[in-house]
Amino acid sequence: MDRPLLNPEIHDYLTRLVPTRDAVASEMEAIAAERKFPIIGPVVGQLLFTLARTYRVKRVFEMGSGFGYSTWWFSRAVGPEGEVVHTDGSLENSARAQSLLERAGLSQRVRYEVGDARQLLARESGPFDVIFCDIDKEQYPEVPELAVPRLRSGGLLIFDNMLWSGRVLDAPGDATEATLGVQHVTRLLFAHPNLSTTIIPLRDGVSVSVKL
Repeated sequence: MDRPLLNPEIHDYLTRLVPTRDAVASEMEAIAAERKFPIIGPVVGQLLFTLARTYRVKRVFEMGSGFGYSTWWFSRAVGPEGEVVHTDGSLENSARAQSLLERAGLSQRVRYEVGDARQLLARESGPFDVIFCDIDKEQYPEVPELAVPRLRSGGLLIFDNMLWSGRVLDAPGDATEATLGVQHVTRLLFAHPNLSTTIIPLRDGVSVSVKL
């Protein structure tokens, strides 16, 4: 059963505080709303941008980039010398992302990869400054083992949907595979000896882990 995480009026207030996006990002938000395609939204986007600038991030690996909304935020943050690896299992999503980000003047900062994000990350040697995960939730528990060795010391491992509309409170017998995945990865992150983790209750919850 879904549970409201944040008063809708507070969410709207936070959204209004986010600086105005360019025409491409606004189009992405409209596409997501029309197609009911899940994106991180402007409040979490601003969080990712702020973290990336604070940590002077230059290399980002995204696991499950969709049509490039989170990529838009990261590619602005890394600057013209940075790189964001956009991954998605859908060739259509990848092509749409490339078209949109080209129009935004950001595509030269992005490397596009199509396939299973776990397999794509396993092929990378790193180090990355940020690894951002937004793949199928039942796959979440596999990610820390893949990601931590490919993060630099002080790098960030970030997961979206970590409160999962409140379903993280479901008892194991009532939980779906996706919910169990979120619950399991949460335990892994907080118990990991090389990570310091917190969960920020914005939108659907964002976990931020720093590699020690």
